[in-house]
Amino acid sequence: MNISLAFLRIFFLILSIFLMTTYMASSNAGTPTVNVIIGIVLGLSFGLLLIGFDYIFKRFNLRSFNIAVIGLFIGYLMGQALVLIFNAVLDISALSISIQPQTLEIIKIAIFLFGTYLGTIMTLRSSDELYISIPFVRFSQMSQKKKDLLVDSSVLADARIIDLATTGLLDHELVIPRFLVKELYVHSEIGDELTKSKARRSLDILKKLELIPHLELRYNDTDFPDVKDMQGKLIRLARLLDANILTADISRVQISSIEGITIVNIHALSNALKPLMQMGELIKIKIQRYGKEPRQGVGYLEDGTMVVVNGGGNYIGDLIDAQVLSVKHTTSGRMIFCNALDDESLNHSFEEDTNHDER
Repeated sequence: MNISLAFLRIFFLILSIFLMTTYMASSNAGTPTVNVIIGIVLGLSFGLLLIGFDYIFKRFNLRSFNIAVIGLFIGYLMGQALVLIFNAVLDISALSISIQPQTLEIIKIAIFLFGTYLGTIMTLRSSDELYISIPFVRFSQMSQKKKDLLVDSSVLADARIIDLATTGLLDHELVIPRFLVKELYVHSEIGDELTKSKARRSLDILKKLELIPHLELRYNDTDFPDVKDMQGKLIRLARLLDANILTADISRVQISSIEGITIVNIHALSNALKPLMQMGELIKIKIQRYGKEPRQGVGYLEDGTMVVVNGGGNYIGDLIDAQVLSVKHTTSGRMIFCNALDDESLNHSFEEDTNHDER
């Protein structure tokens, strides 16, 4: 625990006991000893209550606190406005004569609480768009902050996002648009079997993400009814929130330069984390199909990396030993060029071919 935080809690606990005890000791009711004991008990209880509230609001940051305060203020103004309108209606219609004073006060209190609650909730839910309603007001940190990641449907259909989220790298920064969730529910009921299966799988992955303790997904209720394209909605929301887009769709990367939005591709991230192969390293690979060149065979590592084996065309379906010649990086990932160990004589010619391709 932070030493300053512990000191502050102890200080307020002692202060609560002191003030309550002083007040009760100065009271004329009861004996002084009893009053002191009651004061100590009340002070201790109130101090512990304060510490309890501290634990309850532990997850709230200063930005959330500021938004809550402004929400209460807006809600208070809304409640007062509704009460004034209600009083004006009573004065004009003379309905107050037929209503009991006690009932009238209860109605006014209910209207005031309704307005306060509605104003506060609307402010909290639309905090990211508050600067649109109140010009020049936007809650953002002055220092450079880590941008949020808007999740698109292709990521939710990819189970790797669960493993990525459990690493803790995406803590407090994943944002799920509500319009995306609504579309997934629609597709899970309407469409062909492939679309339904994909939508249901995405919803299952979303539920699993919600269960990750440290992740704390944030949902955004902003929608753009005038935009029919889901991709257009996602880009507009990313601009509005000043956020990046997390996707597993390679086609979205091509849009980033045009729209000015940073696209984080989960495939590129996966390729960046793949282990590098060194020249001369020996690997075991199962040849699955023929390559483009004569006698070439193609296999795949467990992470999906394609391995082109010179001389591997004679071993379709077999697990063979191969020696790494070079690693080539492409837009779609990484390719490894090897020689089958049974074809050592082909090393020189195949290495020349790969160098020619790289040039």
